[in-house]
Amino acid sequence: MATIRPFRALRPVPEAAAAVASVPYDVVDTAGARERAAGNPLSFLHVTRAEIDLPPGTDPYSDAVYRRAAANLGELGRRAPLVDDDAPSLYLYRLRAGSHEQTGVAGCFSLAEYERHVVKRHEKTRPDKEDDRTRHMLALGAQTGIVFLAYRAAGAVDAVVRRGTGAPPLLDVPAADGVRHTVWRLRPADTAALVEAFAAVPSLYIADGHHRVASAARARDGLGPAVAADSEAPAHFFLAAAFPDSETRILPYNRTVADLGGHTHEAFVEAVRAGFAVRAVEPPADAPPPRGQVDVYLAGRWHRVDLGAGREAADVSGRAAELDVARLHDRLLGPLLGIGDVRSDPRIAFVGGAGGTAALERAVDGGDAAVAFSLAPVTPAELLAVSDAGEMMPPKSTWFEPKLRDGLLIHRIGGSTPDPRAGAGGGPDR
Repeated sequence: MATIRPFRALRPVPEAAAAVASVPYDVVDTAGARERAAGNPLSFLHVTRAEIDLPPGTDPYSDAVYRRAAANLGELGRRAPLVDDDAPSLYLYRLRAGSHEQTGVAGCFSLAEYERHVVKRHEKTRPDKEDDRTRHMLALGAQTGIVFLAYRAAGAVDAVVRRGTGAPPLLDVPAADGVRHTVWRLRPADTAALVEAFAAVPSLYIADGHHRVASAARARDGLGPAVAADSEAPAHFFLAAAFPDSETRILPYNRTVADLGGHTHEAFVEAVRAGFAVRAVEPPADAPPPRGQVDVYLAGRWHRVDLGAGREAADVSGRAAELDVARLHDRLLGPLLGIGDVRSDPRIAFVGGAGGTAALERAVDGGDAAVAFSLAPVTPAELLAVSDAGEMMPPKSTWFEPKLRDGLLIHRIGGSTPDPRAGAGGGPDR
């Protein structure tokens, strides 16, 4: 059963929250982070991508970057300011994007349960990315990125969430991309009720943030034997917001390929026709194809291809092999275009999110790609089923949106966390 633990969040005062909140560190590169943070000394990107405050060309994995991140957190604590809430609490975090709305429970979750697979994963992690966030956590003595968890919706949790969101929020941030981020701090009775309700939730699922969780486990181990021996120490828990599967939104994760593997446009279409049912279509700009089919764009035209059924994917097995993204790779991208490992093949690129077919058309019409593939998104039910089976999803198969913001809730794990401005402790402004 799942454990959720209240914590004393380090967070911005409400007046500074909009300036502090930033996109997750891993959705922008150094140049993009520098551009987004320009003119805003309170942007949390100064903490998560601290190389933007060092000379151009600085190695983002150098010791100087992690030292600067720690210094920037201390400076942000004084300038924003950041405050520590006066008692451990759970929080609600609502994301609203247009007509879509999802509300998660933010708190600390057990690394021991992650290692026992009560908190289930669906993708492999890369050691270099783990190294980066582990060093970042140890330098700051804090976890600054919120992991996105999912769980099968539970009525007992829903009841407390409805009650909690009826109160005035703690933080309310309308972001420039149109997503509204609203945070409530729960009262002690509701915090206790959610701890009890989550104890009846059999499993949690990592949706977005596999590297953050793996890094949190490594950072725990890096804090020394005294921390390792104390299973109740903050470092034994990771910061996350858990959302019900009924509200979790997964958008398409589409593909483009740079060339046609030696085929002409006409020869490629004929090769596809030889193995699949194909028809011309004019898909709406924001609509993915039906499940089991893929829309293919090249030479200014769209074609709908029926991928067929069955479990034939070579690089995944079981439930994962039934996914459209697996069948596309095994039956078309590999045999006809010669795409090997999508993690390393430079010919393939990925377009995730709400860009729809228009983004794919721009890539092909602009010459950045020869062909584009539009897929139906993976469903939350499929994701949970693959995770329950202990399988890994195919690479680049899920795009979760809207995304949580960094800097609104921070979890101290011990070590060298810079203190916020002295005397700025948070009170019960809920």
